Amino acid sequence: MGAFKPLLPFGNSTVIDTCLDQLTGAGVEQIVVVLGHRAEDVRKVIKSDQFTFVINPNPDAKMSSSIELGVSAIPEAAEAVLITPVDYPAVPRWIIQSLMENWRGGAKLIQPEFQSKGGHPVLIDLTFRHELMNLPEESGLRGFFASHRQEVLRLPVDSPFVAQDIDTWDDYVTLHQAVFGHKATEFVEPNATND
Repeated sequence: MGAFKPLLPFGNSTVIDTCLDQLTGAGVEQIVVVLGHRAEDVRKVIKSDQFTFVINPNPDAKMSSSIELGVSAIPEAAEAVLITPVDYPAVPRWIIQSLMENWRGGAKLIQPEFQSKGGHPVLIDLTFRHELMNLPEESGLRGFFASHRQEVLRLPVDSPFVAQDIDTWDDYVTLHQAVFGHKATEFVEPNATND
C-alpha cells in the first residue's frame, strides 16, 4: 500500500473514523477496535471515547488472532457480532442495518454480496463464539464460512462497496473517486510517531 490505511483521508474524515461512523450510525451498540501497528497514532485520531480498544501484540499474525481478541472483548450477554476490516470504509449504513434485520429474522451467518462477490461486514450469531475464538490460523474467517456454507445467508445488496477494499494505493484512489467524485486531498499523517 505504501501508506497506513486507517489514517488515510476519506472525504472530510479518515478511513478508520468513517468505518466507525457507519457502524455507530447504523445502531451497532458496542464497537471493539482491534489495533496493531501504530495503535497510539490511531487512538489519537479517533474522535470518540465510546469504543473499546484492544491491542493485538502480534499485528503481523493472521486476521484470526485479531478476531479472537475482538470477540473476547465482547460481553457474554452479546448475541451477535459484526466483523469488518478497516479497509471497507464505504459500506453504507443501510447495509449494516439490513444485516442486523436479517439476523433478527433468524439468520445466524450473513455475508453481503454484490454481483455474487462476497464482502464485508459479516454478521455472526454468537452461538458460534467458541469457533470464532478458535479459528484455524490458515483458513480463518473464510474457512469458517466455508465450513458452514449451508447455514450462510448470502445477502445480495445494491452496492459494490461491500466487496471493494483498499489493499493498494490504486484501490484507495479508485474508491475515494467512486464515493466522493474527486481525488483525496493530499495526505499528511497527523502526529505520526516512528515505528
